[in-house]
Amino acid sequence: MEHAHAHHEHDAHHQHHDSGHGTGTGGQGTGHGRASWAVAAKATLHCLTGCAIGEVLGMVIGTALGWGNVPTMILAIVLAFFFGYALTLRGILAAGVDLRAAIRVALAADTLSIAVMELIDNGVIGLWPGAMDAHLADALFWVVLAISLALAFVVTTPVNKWLIGRGKGHAVVHRYHH
Repeated sequence: MEHAHAHHEHDAHHQHHDSGHGTGTGGQGTGHGRASWAVAAKATLHCLTGCAIGEVLGMVIGTALGWGNVPTMILAIVLAFFFGYALTLRGILAAGVDLRAAIRVALAADTLSIAVMELIDNGVIGLWPGAMDAHLADALFWVVLAISLALAFVVTTPVNKWLIGRGKGHAVVHRYHH
Protein backbone atom coordinates (compact mmCIF):
# COMPACT_ATOMS: atom_id res chain seq x y z
CA MET A 1 0.00 0.00 0.00
CA GLU A 2 2.83 2.40 0.79
CA HIS A 3 4.31 1.83 -2.65
CA ALA A 4 0.96 2.43 -4.31
CA HIS A 5 0.49 5.68 -2.36
CA ALA A 6 3.96 6.90 -3.25
CA HIS A 7 3.31 6.03 -6.91
CA HIS A 8 0.04 7.97 -6.80
CA GLU A 9 1.78 11.00 -5.38
CA HIS A 10 4.50 10.83 -8.03
CA ASP A 11 1.83 10.72 -10.73
CA ALA A 12 0.00 13.68 -9.20
CA HIS A 13 3.20 15.71 -9.44
CA HIS A 14 3.42 15.03 -13.16
CA GLN A 15 -0.16 15.86 -14.04
CA HIS A 16 -1.05 15.79 -17.69
CA HIS A 17 -2.27 19.08 -19.07
CA ASP A 18 -4.76 19.37 -21.90
CA SER A 19 -3.22 20.76 -25.04
CA GLY A 20 -6.36 22.67 -25.96
CA HIS A 21 -6.04 26.42 -25.57
CA GLY A 22 -8.83 28.52 -24.17
CA THR A 23 -10.72 25.58 -22.66
CA GLY A 24 -11.57 25.03 -19.04
CA THR A 25 -10.34 27.37 -16.33
CA GLY A 26 -6.65 26.62 -16.53
CA GLY A 27 -5.91 30.04 -17.98
CA GLN A 28 -7.16 32.02 -15.00
CA GLY A 29 -3.72 32.58 -13.57
CA THR A 30 -3.98 29.81 -10.99
CA GLY A 31 -0.87 28.06 -12.23
CA HIS A 32 -2.71 24.76 -12.33
CA GLY A 33 -3.64 22.69 -15.36
CA ARG A 34 -6.25 20.08 -15.89
CA ALA A 35 -5.44 16.72 -14.34
CA SER A 36 -5.57 13.55 -16.40
CA TRP A 37 -8.31 10.99 -15.87
CA ALA A 38 -5.66 8.47 -14.76
CA VAL A 39 -4.45 10.75 -11.95
CA ALA A 40 -8.04 11.43 -10.89
CA ALA A 41 -8.90 7.72 -10.96
CA LYS A 42 -5.87 6.88 -8.79
CA ALA A 43 -6.84 9.56 -6.25
CA THR A 44 -10.42 8.27 -6.24
CA LEU A 45 -9.30 4.67 -5.84
CA HIS A 46 -7.17 5.75 -2.88
CA CYS A 47 -10.22 7.44 -1.34
CA LEU A 48 -12.46 4.48 -2.20
CA THR A 49 -10.14 2.11 -0.34
CA GLY A 50 -10.50 4.00 2.93
CA CYS A 51 -14.24 4.48 2.43
CA ALA A 52 -14.80 0.80 1.68
CA ILE A 53 -12.84 -0.29 4.76
CA GLY A 54 -14.86 2.08 6.95
CA GLU A 55 -18.20 1.20 5.35
CA VAL A 56 -17.75 -2.55 5.71
CA LEU A 57 -16.32 -2.32 9.23
CA GLY A 58 -19.14 -0.01 10.33
CA MET A 59 -21.78 -2.32 8.92
CA VAL A 60 -20.15 -5.37 10.47
CA ILE A 61 -19.90 -3.70 13.90
CA GLY A 62 -23.41 -2.26 13.77
CA THR A 63 -24.91 -5.57 12.65
CA ALA A 64 -22.92 -7.57 15.22
CA LEU A 65 -24.14 -5.25 18.01
CA GLY A 66 -27.73 -5.49 16.80
CA TRP A 67 -27.99 -1.78 16.03
CA GLY A 68 -30.70 -0.41 13.75
CA ASN A 69 -30.12 0.94 10.25
CA VAL A 70 -29.56 4.60 11.17
CA PRO A 71 -26.92 4.11 13.90
CA THR A 72 -25.17 1.49 11.76
CA MET A 73 -25.09 3.82 8.74
CA ILE A 74 -23.79 6.71 10.88
CA LEU A 75 -21.01 4.48 12.24
CA ALA A 76 -20.15 3.32 8.71
CA ILE A 77 -19.94 6.93 7.47
CA VAL A 78 -17.79 8.04 10.44
CA LEU A 79 -15.44 5.10 9.90
CA ALA A 80 -15.32 5.76 6.14
CA PHE A 81 -14.09 9.30 6.83
CA PHE A 82 -11.69 8.02 9.51
CA PHE A 83 -10.07 5.40 7.27
CA GLY A 84 -10.08 7.71 4.25
CA TYR A 85 -8.19 10.34 6.22
CA ALA A 86 -5.98 7.71 7.91
CA LEU A 87 -4.66 6.39 4.60
CA THR A 88 -3.76 9.89 3.48
CA LEU A 89 -2.23 10.75 6.88
CA ARG A 90 -0.02 7.68 6.74
CA GLY A 91 1.69 8.89 3.57
CA ILE A 92 2.02 12.47 4.75
CA LEU A 93 3.44 11.50 8.14
CA ALA A 94 5.90 9.15 6.42
CA ALA A 95 7.19 12.20 4.53
CA GLY A 96 8.15 13.77 7.87
CA VAL A 97 5.31 16.27 8.22
CA ASP A 98 4.22 16.97 11.81
CA LEU A 99 0.84 15.60 12.91
CA ARG A 100 -0.97 18.94 13.08
CA ALA A 101 0.04 19.95 9.55
CA ALA A 102 -0.62 16.42 8.27
CA ILE A 103 -4.18 16.51 9.64
CA ARG A 104 -4.82 19.86 7.94
CA VAL A 105 -3.51 18.50 4.64
CA ALA A 106 -5.59 15.31 4.89
CA LEU A 107 -8.74 17.30 5.66
CA ALA A 108 -8.10 19.61 2.71
CA ALA A 109 -7.24 16.75 0.38
CA ASP A 110 -10.01 14.29 1.13
CA THR A 111 -13.10 15.92 2.64
CA LEU A 112 -15.01 16.69 -0.55
CA SER A 113 -14.00 13.43 -2.21
CA ILE A 114 -15.08 11.32 0.78
CA ALA A 115 -18.30 13.32 1.21
CA VAL A 116 -19.34 12.79 -2.42
CA MET A 117 -18.40 9.12 -2.22
CA GLU A 118 -20.40 8.61 0.97
CA LEU A 119 -23.41 10.48 -0.40
CA ILE A 120 -23.54 8.28 -3.49
CA ASP A 121 -22.69 5.05 -1.67
CA ASN A 122 -25.21 5.49 1.12
CA GLY A 123 -27.81 6.94 -1.25
CA VAL A 124 -27.70 3.79 -3.38
CA ILE A 125 -27.89 1.54 -0.32
CA GLY A 126 -30.74 3.60 1.15
CA LEU A 127 -32.77 3.61 -2.07
CA TRP A 128 -32.15 0.00 -3.16
CA PRO A 129 -35.19 -2.09 -2.21
CA GLY A 130 -34.33 -4.42 0.68
CA ALA A 131 -30.68 -3.34 0.94
CA MET A 132 -31.09 -1.64 4.32
CA ASP A 133 -32.56 -4.82 5.79
CA ALA A 134 -30.04 -7.22 4.23
CA HIS A 135 -27.69 -9.01 6.61
CA LEU A 136 -23.98 -9.70 6.19
CA ALA A 137 -24.76 -13.30 5.19
CA ASP A 138 -27.13 -12.15 2.41
CA ALA A 139 -25.83 -11.89 -1.16
CA LEU A 140 -27.97 -8.76 -1.57
CA PHE A 141 -25.88 -6.96 1.07
CA TRP A 142 -22.59 -7.57 -0.77
CA VAL A 143 -23.99 -7.05 -4.28
CA VAL A 144 -25.56 -3.69 -3.41
CA LEU A 145 -22.44 -2.62 -1.49
CA ALA A 146 -20.26 -3.45 -4.52
CA ILE A 147 -22.59 -1.61 -6.89
CA SER A 148 -22.83 1.41 -4.58
CA LEU A 149 -19.05 1.66 -4.22
CA ALA A 150 -18.54 1.26 -7.98
CA LEU A 151 -21.08 4.00 -8.68
CA ALA A 152 -19.47 6.20 -6.02
CA PHE A 153 -16.12 5.72 -7.79
CA VAL A 154 -17.62 6.70 -11.16
CA VAL A 155 -19.27 9.84 -9.75
CA THR A 156 -16.32 10.91 -7.56
CA THR A 157 -13.59 10.55 -10.21
CA PRO A 158 -14.69 13.69 -12.14
CA VAL A 159 -14.88 15.58 -8.83
CA ASN A 160 -11.28 14.61 -8.07
CA LYS A 161 -10.20 15.46 -11.62
CA TRP A 162 -11.67 18.93 -11.20
CA LEU A 163 -10.07 19.40 -7.74
CA ILE A 164 -6.62 18.16 -8.75
CA GLY A 165 -6.68 20.29 -11.89
CA ARG A 166 -7.11 23.32 -9.67
CA GLY A 167 -4.34 22.37 -7.24
CA LYS A 168 -6.79 21.12 -4.61
CA GLY A 169 -7.83 17.68 -3.36
CA HIS A 170 -5.04 15.14 -3.66
CA ALA A 171 -2.82 17.73 -5.35
CA VAL A 172 -2.47 19.30 -1.88
CA VAL A 173 -0.95 16.08 -0.53
CA HIS A 174 1.83 16.21 -3.08
CA ARG A 175 3.12 19.55 -1.79
CA TYR A 176 4.31 17.75 1.34
CA HIS A 177 6.31 15.08 -0.45
CA HIS A 178 9.96 15.38 -1.49
